[in-house]
Amino acid sequence: MTNTTTASTTLDTAAETRHQGLHLQDVTLELGDGEGTVRALDQVNLEVNAGELVAIIGPSGAGKSSLLAVAGALASPTAGDVRVLGRDLAAVRSDGGQGALARFRREHLGFVFQSGNLIPALTSADQLRLAYRLAHRRGRTRTFDPSPFLESVGMGHRADSRPGQLSGGERQRVGIARALVNAPGVLLVDEPTAALDRQRSQDIVKLLAEQCHEKSIAGVMVTHDHEILPCCDRVLEMVDGQLTPVRE
Repeated sequence: MTNTTTASTTLDTAAETRHQGLHLQDVTLELGDGEGTVRALDQVNLEVNAGELVAIIGPSGAGKSSLLAVAGALASPTAGDVRVLGRDLAAVRSDGGQGALARFRREHLGFVFQSGNLIPALTSADQLRLAYRLAHRRGRTRTFDPSPFLESVGMGHRADSRPGQLSGGERQRVGIARALVNAPGVLLVDEPTAALDRQRSQDIVKLLAEQCHEKSIAGVMVTHDHEILPCCDRVLEMVDGQLTPVRE
């Protein structure tokens, strides 16, 4: 009986972990009107578990950016279901409108953009402080110390530096740290190595994978860089709005 109970508990825990990631079911996204309508996503199914980093490759215009927009609650699908951390995004929108979706993004999603997308006037530490205040502005916030987050990406020594004083790889590290301040359940990454050399690209993606593994984050990374794919847990390819596995 004990062994059966233990096995059942393990299965339940595994199911709960999967439930807490990202799940897209039969998602279609159509853009434009009438004869100009384009199907950016065509019945896409995707499940990303907590604690893994999944890479999505494919040609420009294949639908990769549209996938990130739908997964990040920045665009509503024409059809299909999108669940983030077990929450149906359509239900979040229905219950509280666009404001509820915006709060959900701030509190549960992390975004890493090309070249870090940092605010030029702010130091590395202040980039993180601002992100924290935005994520917690509904309630009373405690004093926030950005140091552990910067240290976790190897940027503790550049806390007082502004983006113009940082290299491309350093800006990306600060961008990753900023994306982690709200303890996101899902991390969405858009071409993080586009402006980096090969070694810095490898370092950045290894760092992303480590953060997903250690913090049980479901990570999705869109990339054209095939040299960094070995750092990822799975690789999928998007062509004409449809996903197919490359490496499971």
